Amino acid sequence: MSIEDDVALLSSIPTLRVLGMGALRVLAIGSEQCNFEHGDVLFNAGDAADAGFVVQRGTFRIEDGNGAAMNAGPGALIGELALINAMQRPSTATALEHSSVLRIARSLFQRVLESDPAAAYRLRDVFANRTSQIARDILMAGAKLSI
Repeated sequence: MSIEDDVALLSSIPTLRVLGMGALRVLAIGSEQCNFEHGDVLFNAGDAADAGFVVQRGTFRIEDGNGAAMNAGPGALIGELALINAMQRPSTATALEHSSVLRIARSLFQRVLESDPAAAYRLRDVFANRTSQIARDILMAGAKLSI
């Protein structure tokens, strides 16, 4: 894929789109393309998380070890919290077919945010709005359960 294709892919992801085209171009140039075959592991639960991954093609199965699982296909951002916070992976991601991802290192992502405070504020607002929505959803679920 070309840099322009990678920028277009990154701009299709709502969490990343708010950063702006200049920041997305830096991320596209600085990211690493990684290829996987069926059964290859992208990461394991408990691994140190130092990057996020954008699926370019193929599908990954993400399982948390407690029975919760989901599939992530093209345009999915896997491990977004690892872009902003040092942590351990809470799940395992395995390729279900020939797949490729863009690996965005946390160090690159943080440099982009440091160089563009306005983009960092927009991203903060996205996370704040998402957190507020989750809190509202929990309150609504709790109210339904107590009826």
